[in-house]
Amino acid sequence: MSDSKEQAGWIDRLVEAFRGGRGPALWALGIAIGIIAGYATLGLRLGISFVEQTAFGVTEIHLASAAAHLPAWRIILIPLATGALVAFLLWLGHRLNLTPDTRSQSVADVIESRAVKAGRIDLNSGLYSAIISAISLGGGASAGREGPAVHLGASLAASLGRWLNMPARGSRVLLACGAAAAVSASFNAPVAGALFAFEVILGHYALRSIAPVASASIVGALIVRHHLGQDPVFGLPEMAAATVWDFPLAAMLGVAAAGLAILFNRGAIFLPARIAQWCERTGIPLWILPLPGGLLIGLMALIAPEILGVGYEATSNALRSEYALPLLLLLIGMKTLATVVTLGFRFGGGVFSPSLYLGAMLGSAFGLTAALIFGDQTAGPGFFAVIGMGAVSGAVLGAPLSTTLIVFELTTSYEASVAVLLAVSLATVLAQSALGGSLFQLQVQRKGYDVSGGSGRLILQTIRTRDVMVPLDDWGRSEISDSTVVFEDDTLGRTLGVLDAEQVDSAAVRARGGDQSIIGVVTKADAQAAYARRLAEISEEEHR
Repeated sequence: MSDSKEQAGWIDRLVEAFRGGRGPALWALGIAIGIIAGYATLGLRLGISFVEQTAFGVTEIHLASAAAHLPAWRIILIPLATGALVAFLLWLGHRLNLTPDTRSQSVADVIESRAVKAGRIDLNSGLYSAIISAISLGGGASAGREGPAVHLGASLAASLGRWLNMPARGSRVLLACGAAAAVSASFNAPVAGALFAFEVILGHYALRSIAPVASASIVGALIVRHHLGQDPVFGLPEMAAATVWDFPLAAMLGVAAAGLAILFNRGAIFLPARIAQWCERTGIPLWILPLPGGLLIGLMALIAPEILGVGYEATSNALRSEYALPLLLLLIGMKTLATVVTLGFRFGGGVFSPSLYLGAMLGSAFGLTAALIFGDQTAGPGFFAVIGMGAVSGAVLGAPLSTTLIVFELTTSYEASVAVLLAVSLATVLAQSALGGSLFQLQVQRKGYDVSGGSGRLILQTIRTRDVMVPLDDWGRSEISDSTVVFEDDTLGRTLGVLDAEQVDSAAVRARGGDQSIIGVVTKADAQAAYARRLAEISEEEHR
């Protein structure tokens, strides 16, 4: 009897350690999430390959060359049929509340979950989005698989955190573990996967988070390597040693990469918003958009079949300098347009792979041009294709360190990695200065949350008046003045702004619905105290 009690007590202490996210328990959760997210990403990759094999008769590594030999009617029909199927899934998902925004979800939703929702993501929505993305990408939609993989891994991690009733801080760490394992399993790049989670998802490098995130990333890579082998995602040629000319040229390429990233990000933000506004004005349902979108992608693929799908074969061809300069310039324009159309017309997919594709094309074109001017005094187009791949993707994603590490893990070239770091630093600074943030940050900003402005600004946007007010019964109705009024769902920033503008120390709080009756009082002291407490909590989380 005593043995059973001791065993039950040990289990209770173990569960409590997991819930509290303490030390080795959090590391163990990181390993568990690495296994779960690694196999989920493997499943997503195999699902995309299955759809590609069914639709095109080949998988991603041969898609560009195979599509070039397909008849025109089939090139158009495959994306069109894919669009019809995705439209049906969006309609069904909207009816079942699995796609509340009538779209599949990606990295920006994970960042929003970390910043605003205490690391919570709906698992059913995550699984459904992965299905939509697998069908979209396998059927020729021009987007990336890494974004859906990150969301899938994060949603599974969040589900585990919710089952364990983890506090918000622990849930956010688990979210990062899922993202790290997904990126690692996508690229066979465990170091880059961990850095991506810190740089893009968490936004900090707290000591407490390093071990579980690193563990998850390593396990995710090991799973994919065990099942699919250790070959890198892209086929890379032998590169010549860098010369003294290559580093100034890399800086110039960084400036060009910034221009392309700005163009791409503007399109990826502008077109989906404008199409959604047009649908709202005309009454056209959003779920039907993949149908015309598939037709547009098919028509573009008639001109450039290399734009179809994730685009890894075409990217590898650019890295090996197999494309001439006119074709490279054509593919840059067509892939940019095709990806923006894919996102705007509600197909599933991310932007990581397209940004790598565009960077490789831009870098190869830059390298060919440099070779015409400088002859054999440069390292060649392949070297600059690698630089461009890192520079454009880093500027698009706002992840310069992660993309530099991805290049290093793919090439094992120290010189290339140094040149990438130079180019990506310039490209990221220029692009974010022009746009005010990365693509993911801009996507979250459209929902009303500025994650690029630091913790202080985010607190003002996420805490609501109802969270800091004193209820009416506790205050006393006779003492309330309604000369200054705020609403219960106003942000803390707006409430403090009203109190400062009116030069008062308190305000009545009205309900938003019904007769908008007064339900409480908020004071400036309470609002400022809530701000200070939350800022202290975030500071501790980000530095310990």
